[in-house]
Parts: sequence; C-alpha cells; structure tokens
Amino acid sequence: MSIIGTIIVGFVVGLLARALKPGNDRMGIILTTLLGIAGAFLASFVGQAMGWYRANEPAGWIASVIGAIVLLVIVAMFRRPRNRMY
Repeated sequence: MSIIGTIIVGFVVGLLARALKPGNDRMGIILTTLLGIAGAFLASFVGQAMGWYRANEPAGWIASVIGAIVLLVIVAMFRRPRNRMY
C-alpha cells in the first residue's frame, strides 16, 4: 500500500477509535491520524506474528481499531489535564 493509502487508512481507523472510545479526547486531526496509523501497524504486526490472521483480511481492520483504542487509552493516561480559565 502506498504512503497516502496508509495515511487514509490510519485516519479512518483513528476516527473510528475515537468514536468508539468513551470520554472526551481533546486532540487534533493530526494526532488522531498518527494514533490510527500507529494502532494499525501495532495490531497488524502483533496479529500476523501470532498467526491470528493474514494480511488483507477483515480481522485486520477490527484489530487496527482495537490497537488504536489501546493507544488512545495509553495517551490519555499520560496526558496532563489542562487547567483553563474561561
């Protein structure tokens, strides 16, 4: 897959992960895309290494979304809450 295709898939996976994960994630579109790409790579590597699925199977999409959700939870644990005065 090309770099543009990977970015598009990462964007879609990141949006799906943010929609499925409860809570308010205050992050921009670039961080959402980067987390989606990282989640897709992480899930692809782990799933194929464990023999759960092969490349280009629908389970890869599901695993990519789960991987992105895991990364969203990890990022949320390490982010500081911002104190804003309104």
